[in-house]
Amino acid sequence: MASSSLVNIPATLSNLPQLHLGRTSDDADATNLTAVPALLSNTPSSPKEDISSFFSEIHGHGDWSTLLNPLHPWLRREIVKYGELAQATYDAFDSNPFSEFCGSCLYGRRRLLRKLGLAHSGYTVSKYIYAMSVVELPRWLERSLHADAWSTDSNWMGYVAVSDDAESRRIGCRDIVVAWRGTVTTTEWIEDIKAKLELLDAGSNGDVKVEHGFLSVYTSKSETTRYNKTSASEQVMPELRRLVSHYRLQGEEVSLTITGHSLGGALALLNAYEAASAMPDLPVSVISFGAPRVGNDMFVERLGEMKVKVLRVVVKQDLVPKLPGVLFNENLKRLEIVDGMLEHVYMHAGIELVLDAKASPFLKQDGIHVAGFHHLETYLHLVDAFLSSEMEFRSRARRDVALVNKTSGMLREELQIPPSWSQLANKGMRRNAYGKWVKPTREAEDIPSPYREAAAPQFCTSSS
Repeated sequence: MASSSLVNIPATLSNLPQLHLGRTSDDADATNLTAVPALLSNTPSSPKEDISSFFSEIHGHGDWSTLLNPLHPWLRREIVKYGELAQATYDAFDSNPFSEFCGSCLYGRRRLLRKLGLAHSGYTVSKYIYAMSVVELPRWLERSLHADAWSTDSNWMGYVAVSDDAESRRIGCRDIVVAWRGTVTTTEWIEDIKAKLELLDAGSNGDVKVEHGFLSVYTSKSETTRYNKTSASEQVMPELRRLVSHYRLQGEEVSLTITGHSLGGALALLNAYEAASAMPDLPVSVISFGAPRVGNDMFVERLGEMKVKVLRVVVKQDLVPKLPGVLFNENLKRLEIVDGMLEHVYMHAGIELVLDAKASPFLKQDGIHVAGFHHLETYLHLVDAFLSSEMEFRSRARRDVALVNKTSGMLREELQIPPSWSQLANKGMRRNAYGKWVKPTREAEDIPSPYREAAAPQFCTSSS
């Protein structure tokens, strides 16, 4: 295993907010924000047009060259769709350390999207993914304090889903989606990055290196665990092969779209690399949000050779996409890189869609809410209102602005939307038949089970 430690990330972070957050705009005219909540609550949702004739372009054929600036409305809606599928991994994650199920999904896979209000998405979940890490990453994986915890090693890390018949007709393809969960603790996870690259596959790709912490989450396993006798990689890849084979036997065109935010975006890139290597004739695209750099120049080059299409959505004020490799990255000209260092320099892959939080009249710009710039709901708010780099904020954006404050306090007080409003009623406590407050048991189908997951491959959506 080859590795390199290039920069002390925690020390470097102390200087970053001053460099990138810019000046406050509290004095900016945000129109009459007190009248906005009533107006926004009556805004209808975006329509779902038939984009079947445009599917390959939406998923990166031509590298989105004519679709990003200005942002094509069809692409905008698809980006938001995949972002909401990624957001589901946060909304359904049990992060309560007092729960015996902390680190698991709150719902069984058959009703996950319905419970989150995403039944309209047109996707059906086929499998859950669990991950662990042999590298000590205390802020990346949640642990239960309960004596009878469901697992002491593993976390629910995402899911595989498939477009149903109606959605497949609308988009022009049977779309398999992998949504990877990121980090609930927002920017705190970057303290654990040691900027250490290691070989991805010493057997065949000797110069391809990726960040060791990301790779550990993707590939770690242990016979002593209940949910990770196989790694996340070994769980997701057989399911992808099965689904691709099933729908191709039905004569359908199949694509793979992998999405994730933060750490989830890093895992999405590793997953895309492996899927493209294993199934070279399968169209693979990645739509990530606030993702860090993952690998070196050879990793990025190999992704390009395999025709993996990567669209990285980035907020200017977000610190995470600047990591790892704060000092040594793709912004250095090759001539500036000392001979022999290239394999140790982190590089971003793909095409970048850059958003500016200062463009929104609804977001706080005080420089205090640094973590809020990284939240996925902030990203989706900005995507939904983005027109182009030369145009102002889209006044008729359809997505509910209140969602920004679901788990943050990024919205200006004039909007009168409380911060971090999303929570279980009474923090999950209920009165029992005797009038005592107790923590209720989960529904049977919502209790994680390694045996239920082992049976998941029997499932497939219908095929027209």
